[in-house]
Amino acid sequence: MLEIEVIEDPAAAEASLDPMRTRILRELAQPGSATQLAARVGLPRQKVNYHLKALERHGLVELVEERRKGNVTERILRATAAAYLISPAALASVAPDPHRFSDRFSAFWLLALAGRMVQEMGQLIAGAAAARQELATFAIDGEITFRTAADRAAFAEELGIAVTRLVDKYHDGGARTGAGGGGAPSGPGRKHRLVVALHPSLKPNPPKASPKNTHVKEQDND
Repeated sequence: MLEIEVIEDPAAAEASLDPMRTRILRELAQPGSATQLAARVGLPRQKVNYHLKALERHGLVELVEERRKGNVTERILRATAAAYLISPAALASVAPDPHRFSDRFSAFWLLALAGRMVQEMGQLIAGAAAARQELATFAIDGEITFRTAADRAAFAEELGIAVTRLVDKYHDGGARTGAGGGGAPSGPGRKHRLVVALHPSLKPNPPKASPKNTHVKEQDND
């Protein structure tokens, strides 16, 4: 089971967005049968089987084992991942193109970059899983509080300079000769995608105000 599976097929994305199928995927983080699921989600077993077949057809659940009980074979299924993310590839014809913006101060460019990252990471994870290889990644996540907009702009400028300096230092633009006497050319290095993002943190939702008590005085009809 993957930790996160990125859904690229539009039909699979549509199937996963059904509220009951989403519930079934969550329940199948642990293997279960249609009978067990029916008791958990409050649906007839036949209806659960209908949803399971759709999810299995789109590769979102997988068969773990089959158990023979008399004349009946019970199929034990499990979700293919603990969590799912729909890739912009599922909406390929209307997915954002980062090349349309190319403005480092544009919120739309940041969103397009994030969409591209989801799509590319989904493909990389699937390829690494198929090859049974580890995928080398690195990420930094944190928050910064700026006193002023000028401080934020200065930070962004310094960050850009620092990242550019590191890229110039480590970027390998072409083939190299292997180390040692007469080493064979090692060829160009493996390309990596670099995205540095900075955006305001979401504000927490304010607590909902409790409704005020309303007292209605009954009129005396006598």
